[in-house]
Amino acid sequence: MEKRTGCDQKENAAAKVEYDGLSNSQPLRVDANNHTVTMLVQINGRFLTDDTRHGIVFKDGSNGHKSLFMAYATPKAFYEALKEAGGTPGENMTMDNKETTHVTGSKLDISVNWQGAAKAYSFDEVIVDSNGKKLDMRFGGNLTAAEEKKTGCLVCLDSCPVGIVSNATYTYGAVEKRGEVKFKGNASVLPADNTLATVTFKITE
Repeated sequence: MEKRTGCDQKENAAAKVEYDGLSNSQPLRVDANNHTVTMLVQINGRFLTDDTRHGIVFKDGSNGHKSLFMAYATPKAFYEALKEAGGTPGENMTMDNKETTHVTGSKLDISVNWQGAAKAYSFDEVIVDSNGKKLDMRFGGNLTAAEEKKTGCLVCLDSCPVGIVSNATYTYGAVEKRGEVKFKGNASVLPADNTLATVTFKITE
């Protein structure tokens, strides 16, 4: 029998990512009765100090390393899960209107939890808005654009024509183009780089 080295064993352990009943092969859980979707993510510690407009991105998308949370779910799977949970996509964002339009769609309360967390924290508690405004997260939809662009964007922090969910508080370009606001992770609350966490989306209207 082939002798296994420590390296091999370590690689095998790394291949399976699991937390709270979710894994890299099954990264989403839908509770249709409670209108929730729960997603497995990993903290990207860079954005506890640096700014980003990317809240959650599928790790294998082209923007996979630009977000505060890296997800194991694809945009298509996330879109379908939100619909299964009872969400209605707004589908009001286009490449032409994005800088003047606030995303619509089912309103979502988002919370984050991880091993050793004092409680489930709201998205407002884990993301710092430089203006101190509240997030207004909406199920924008945008599956066609998401599949076309392959950015992997799941949750954007200003209204977006590509991300599945985005923040109606600001229109597209508020962060990177016009500098109206800066976002980063709340380092006083969030755990260290690479920590696994769950993000739960509850459809509230």
